[in-house]
Amino acid sequence: MSSLTPSPVSRRNVLQMGSLVLLLGTQHIARGATILAVRVWPAKDYSRVTIESDTGLKTKTYFVAEPPRLAVDIEGIELIPALRELVAKVKPDDPNISGIRVGQNSPGVVRLVVDLKQHMRPQVFSLQPVAAYQHRLVFDLYPTQVADPLEALIGERLKEKPQAPASAPATDPIGDLIAKQTDKPAPAKPADNTRPTTPDADNERTPARAPKAPSESGGAAPRSKTDRLIIVALDPGHGGEDPGAIGPGGTREKDVVLQIALRLRERINQIPNMRAFLTRDADFFVPLHVRVQKARRVQADLFISIHADAFFTPRPQGASVFALSEKGASSSAARWIADKENSADLVGGVNVKVKDAQVQKALFDMSTTAQINDSLKLGGAMLGEIGNVGKLHKPRVEQAGFAVLKAPDIPSILVETAFISNPDEEARLRSEVYQVQLADALMRGINRYFAKNPPLARSRPL
Repeated sequence: MSSLTPSPVSRRNVLQMGSLVLLLGTQHIARGATILAVRVWPAKDYSRVTIESDTGLKTKTYFVAEPPRLAVDIEGIELIPALRELVAKVKPDDPNISGIRVGQNSPGVVRLVVDLKQHMRPQVFSLQPVAAYQHRLVFDLYPTQVADPLEALIGERLKEKPQAPASAPATDPIGDLIAKQTDKPAPAKPADNTRPTTPDADNERTPARAPKAPSESGGAAPRSKTDRLIIVALDPGHGGEDPGAIGPGGTREKDVVLQIALRLRERINQIPNMRAFLTRDADFFVPLHVRVQKARRVQADLFISIHADAFFTPRPQGASVFALSEKGASSSAARWIADKENSADLVGGVNVKVKDAQVQKALFDMSTTAQINDSLKLGGAMLGEIGNVGKLHKPRVEQAGFAVLKAPDIPSILVETAFISNPDEEARLRSEVYQVQLADALMRGINRYFAKNPPLARSRPL
């Protein structure tokens, strides 16, 4: 028994240790946060660095203009291999980050320095646990000099536009497209030697010509022509921190919808006077309201958001097309899907401090009945073509309150290409053959819509 009794010295040590705990507090002797993962998401729009941990991290940030770099002191952690992994995660082609350095600045404080390739507007914020993520510390690095996307599209079109001889008749490419869909001949446009052969950027977005009055001989009025650039905004869903739905075989929604969007972009860009604009062209996250803003900034004529649906069970199958609703969802399933898609901001990670909720609410409340009617027409054209290459989940365009469809002046639809949660449809989504068929069907749907609804000038606030 005596061997189990602590000696007086041992008792004194125990008492001293207890006093030390009372004086310092448990947080000072705790092991600190555990780093679970580090990630880097490079993109032209912005680059994101994410540090995921089991508890929230306290930071102090410093931005140095020359040379541009962001320094972040992370408190309560030690320099561990997981943090060192950030150094190797920066790729040479990252448009914004030239490198990352980490070091133990002082006991319990790790300093992370992000060296930048240009002047940036950094945002540092924390995200609470959601979905599969624990606490996330996020650095979003936005370039201060941003190219105008509309000017880029117009410049691209001007470079590719052939120079026709002055004596040759100038064709109307969009008119030819519409005529082909309606089986009507497209009259050639007489050459106008007074106009420059290469119009400037402002002329590229001039309104479509209004139909001329019937001739005195009683002939039919010529078909309306368009000589401005027609822009179709393609919105591959999810991206970056938000993988979207994940199939039973591990296929990520964000990957397959980007592949489909890139294939559709190729087809759109092959048509003269038409260009595709992608809200994201790589694996990075775009908030829902930013997707709408991007489409409006380039004055898009159509907005098509591409997704791959998922459900609790593997049985549901088929593609669906959705438009916005002013009065509530057209079905409980449509409401469920809209709620799921609208939660993308929570998973992807939005800096709530810079998101102006009042401005976004005002934008979304501007959605009009005319926009919804045009969206239903576009959705119907798409549904008819998609049904030719695969099964349809519902034979009609459904409606719900999708945040991404709330551009007030752009016909907008959301296409759920298939149920990625269905093993058979997951395999099809991964198939190049099906992706090509689907891109072709979506292209035919765009042509079909424009055949009945020629693109005309609209007055829209920008």
